[in-house]
Amino acid sequence: MPKSPEKPMISIIVPTFQEGEYITNTMLNLRKAAKNFPIEIIVVDGGSVDDTVEKAKNFTNKVYRIGRGIAKARNFGAKHSNGDILLFMDADVILPNGFAEKLVETFRNPEVVGATCNIMPLKPNFSEKIFFSFYNGLLRFISRFKPHSRGEFLAVRKSAFFALNGFNENLPCIEDHDLAIRLSKIGKFVYIKDLTVFESMRRFRKLGLPRVIYTWFIDYLFYTIRKKPVSKEWKAVR
Repeated sequence: MPKSPEKPMISIIVPTFQEGEYITNTMLNLRKAAKNFPIEIIVVDGGSVDDTVEKAKNFTNKVYRIGRGIAKARNFGAKHSNGDILLFMDADVILPNGFAEKLVETFRNPEVVGATCNIMPLKPNFSEKIFFSFYNGLLRFISRFKPHSRGEFLAVRKSAFFALNGFNENLPCIEDHDLAIRLSKIGKFVYIKDLTVFESMRRFRKLGLPRVIYTWFIDYLFYTIRKKPVSKEWKAVR
């Protein structure tokens, strides 16, 4: 579908690595959730040896293979995009119907340069549901003073993205939060309160909720203090 002033194109950039179990469902969801809306899907693979790339090619002709590095993959995808709005998401995230309309409505405000939203678990257990409900509430409150975003859903105005040279490829993690902070210095970074996306709990269930939260906290703390996280890499959990 060609883009129009009422329906600007959204470029959805999905970094992948060994996502054969998830990528088909994610691609099918994107087609359904953005029905009748101009989108392009860009998959940037970091060296999968499973069938991730082959499955992705069933849904888009923009599938690229590059080396590892999530910031590198996202920047590469952005450079190959045609959309006015860039949406960065993970390969195990499910978007709700109508997300595109809400995203475009948010960016109709010319002062908005970036946005995120509620992120909840897909098929959560009780503790996961409680934690993420609290976490989203906390982020909504904090976003009034200081923006924060996770890579599960990070939308950026394309012109602002390239004005800032995109993601910092020297950061092994928390590059999403870093970009949100930098975006907030040139425009508005907003939290879309009435939009919720859903992520798989594979990392939390393999490593344990307390360990993941602790890692988040330490990396955020050290980034705030010295602009560099403790983690040397963000290990893939498959």
